[in-house]
Amino acid sequence: MRLLRLISLPGTAALLLAAGFSAPVRAQGPIPVVVPVVVDTAVPIIVNTVKPKPKPGIAKFEGFVMNANTAQISVRAKGNDLAIRTFPLSPVAAGKMQKIIDKGGYQYGDKVTVLYDAATEKAVKIKGKPSKSL
Repeated sequence: MRLLRLISLPGTAALLLAAGFSAPVRAQGPIPVVVPVVVDTAVPIIVNTVKPKPKPGIAKFEGFVMNANTAQISVRAKGNDLAIRTFPLSPVAAGKMQKIIDKGGYQYGDKVTVLYDAATEKAVKIKGKPSKSL
C-alpha cells in the first residue's frame, strides 16, 4: 500500500498542477464581429460612352392593311400579328390615297409596304395593290 501511495501522490499532484495552468473553461457565446474599414473607393473609369445610331431618313414597314382612309393607314406587321402601327399620311400620300379610295380603296387584309419618314413617322409612300371592291 505504501507503494501505491508513493505512485499516486505525485500523479495527483501533476494532474492538479496541469489543471491549474490550463485555460479556464468558457461558455459558447457570440463571436465579436470585426468590421473592415474602407479606406478609399476607386473612381470608375469611363472607357467609351454609348452613342445612339442615327436613324435613316426613310424606313419601311411591311404588313397587312387593317384600316385606311385619306388621313391615316393602320397596318398589322407581317411576321407579328400583335404589332399594329398607324401612320399619318403626308400631303403627297394623302392625295394618292384619295385616288385609290375613289377606285375602291384598300380592304382589310391587303398586303402593303409603307415607306415612312423615321423622324416624323409620317407615311411618304404606300406600295401595294388594293383588292377589288364588292
